[in-house]
Amino acid sequence: MAKPTQTLKTVAQQLGVSTATISNAFSRPDQLSAQLREKILSACAELGYQGPNKAAQSLRKGSSGIIAVILSDSLEYMVSDPVASQFIRGVANALEQHKRHLLLFSGSAPSLDAIVDFVDGFICYGAPRNTDLISQLEKTRKRVLTVDCDLTDRPSVNIDNEQAAYEIALQVLSKDSSVAVLGLRLIDAADTRPVGDSPLWDNQSSIAHRRLDGYQRALKEVGQTLAPERIWHIPESNQQQAALAARAALALTPRPNTLLCMSDLIALSAMREVLQAGLRIPDDVQVIGFDGIEEGQRYHPTLSSVWQHSDQKGIAAVEAFIRGEEGRILLPYEVRAGESSLPHQA
Repeated sequence: MAKPTQTLKTVAQQLGVSTATISNAFSRPDQLSAQLREKILSACAELGYQGPNKAAQSLRKGSSGIIAVILSDSLEYMVSDPVASQFIRGVANALEQHKRHLLLFSGSAPSLDAIVDFVDGFICYGAPRNTDLISQLEKTRKRVLTVDCDLTDRPSVNIDNEQAAYEIALQVLSKDSSVAVLGLRLIDAADTRPVGDSPLWDNQSSIAHRRLDGYQRALKEVGQTLAPERIWHIPESNQQQAALAARAALALTPRPNTLLCMSDLIALSAMREVLQAGLRIPDDVQVIGFDGIEEGQRYHPTLSSVWQHSDQKGIAAVEAFIRGEEGRILLPYEVRAGESSLPHQA
């Protein structure tokens, strides 16, 4: 026969103490002598009582100590991405320092309803794949801070993606450049393809579009324009999709002598395709990345890229969230020239 469920009230009655004394034994040990607390906890363990309901306590206090990080994609995809995993590591470390807890939530989930009542707020990392989540984040009364995307009237932590893309592109472009862009999630399509005349997806909040704006500004400065057929949409930052785009881009006429890639993962795949085609890096084709992952520095030739220190971005996001900062917070970045680009001609 199953034992009856014990509650705070029934346990207090059986032990002959007040409910406040039981609650203090679990939640406020400084209110009791060590001997009395140990006696109460031992008796509760024998009765099978594990303490006051944490969820109910959180609702009463209005705080759970849990901050949800809304990812841009599925958990499986995001934890395998080196940039996202660096960011998550920074968030986790910072939350631990503040004695807060982390909840990772998929950007492909149908709704926030399952968690909205039990978290103190949200850090939104990238625009969620399910755009319904964006609408919910815009409407919630809980605190929301965005990273690598923007929501109306919500604070954000970013680097200046347009300026960073402009700076690194300007270092490698000239009036004689033949350029192709290997972009990330530029249009609403599940396959790798040139942008062509497709409307740009999520044009307002996407960092990919800010990077494209930076590339195009640099091209304009050296007297060039970029045809939509030379801008490739890659739906996910992975080796297979990036290799497909790179092979197709290298088959263009005229063949590109510069590949501007919106992530280091894309750039590393592009470099492999360039070398497999019997071309030299950077003499025949320059390859430029974005993000600054360690693999880019271990590769030969080393990758020219924008370094944005994603672990520090995660820490900065938590600090801004907890301090209640508002507005747009811009973090520093570095433009690092590697062996995959020709020396900059001033």
